[in-house]
Amino acid sequence: MASLIQVRDCVALNGRADARLVSHQLHMSESLVQAMLERLKMMGKIQEVDVESCFSGSCKSCPESTACQTKVYQLR
Repeated sequence: MASLIQVRDCVALNGRADARLVSHQLHMSESLVQAMLERLKMMGKIQEVDVESCFSGSCKSCPESTACQTKVYQLR
């Protein structure tokens, strides 16, 4: 099982990451990674990224953007 530091480092190496990406890279369950990301957020180590500030703008053209439940994180 990965530590909080490994989860934080994974987010840092990717620039921005969601629970699905981190879970695949660290070979962990997505629900555990989501809980660890929320813990890191409460600790002030990472922050949740607003979908509107997506670099590529791909979220704006996605038909699911208004109902999207994906949370993306980056280092603080």
